[in-house]
Amino acid sequence: MKLILSTSNIVSGGPSVIRRITSTKSNVELLNSLRFNFVAAQHIEPSHTNECCQHIHSPPRKLAYSDYSTWTSQDGDTLYVPTLDLSASGLTEDRSQYDITVKLFYLPGIPTSRRCEHTCSAIDLVLRVLHVNSIDLLIVSFPGISFDADGEEEEVVDGDDESEYNNMIQTWQTLELLHEKGMIAQLGLAEFDRERLEKFLPHTKVQPSVDQINVKDCCVVPKDLILYAKEKNIELLTHNDCTDILPRGTTRDLLSRGAHGAGILAVAPDADDGGIKGDIEPQWVVKYTAVVKDRGVIENKGYFALAEVGSCIRTSS
Repeated sequence: MKLILSTSNIVSGGPSVIRRITSTKSNVELLNSLRFNFVAAQHIEPSHTNECCQHIHSPPRKLAYSDYSTWTSQDGDTLYVPTLDLSASGLTEDRSQYDITVKLFYLPGIPTSRRCEHTCSAIDLVLRVLHVNSIDLLIVSFPGISFDADGEEEEVVDGDDESEYNNMIQTWQTLELLHEKGMIAQLGLAEFDRERLEKFLPHTKVQPSVDQINVKDCCVVPKDLILYAKEKNIELLTHNDCTDILPRGTTRDLLSRGAHGAGILAVAPDADDGGIKGDIEPQWVVKYTAVVKDRGVIENKGYFALAEVGSCIRTSS
């Protein structure tokens, strides 16, 4: 079974309890926003925080486990958590008034052969929820790669280095096809230093317009990367996203019948507690942001995530 998790609009489309400081790390923002959307869908009043300096609420100690089918919906082998209400989504002004940026996280341990399907599915959900036909920028985050301003890079975890580069190039070709169809205006990468860019760019037909990097020390960007990006007309942007944004254990805690869980999955793969049994494997996460151009205001921001659950998780496509 596939589970489509969604946050709704965490800026204004959902309850005020999910409005938060934008500097929060992306995995924290994602998880809290999902929890609050699950709460809202079940019509459970969140508990209020006692800290006067915060404008957020805490999730209830325990969600209702009565019947998750009352606030989710199933279409074939796909369960939407919660039910996806497209009638209340979209943008308030004409499409031309917005810059829409999407970041797609390919998660560790997932076969690269699934990325074409995953990319199309993730983009389709964003287009449907915003009621648009295209996005302005798609940034992709590959698993096992991180940028360190001090030059200490995380090792690639999905196979050897050369094999992973070939996989990234193959994935990029899928993105180029979506660009050719007019669904994506610009493409971007995350965590690429100069060496990676020099190796990657010769294999592209559509060059990345953006390289998004995580700089731990404020404004410390290697000079060689700055010069190379300027030469290739690539804009350097910074972010505070986590690479492994939705680990398996975290996903089970989020959806299980344990404390703070949504009551959908069993607390363990073989637990007989009324939840769905089986292993859980997150496949991808996508973050989307719609900014009103002339005001620089974020009008719509949210996340989708796909996870597979069952007694036999696919090991290949």
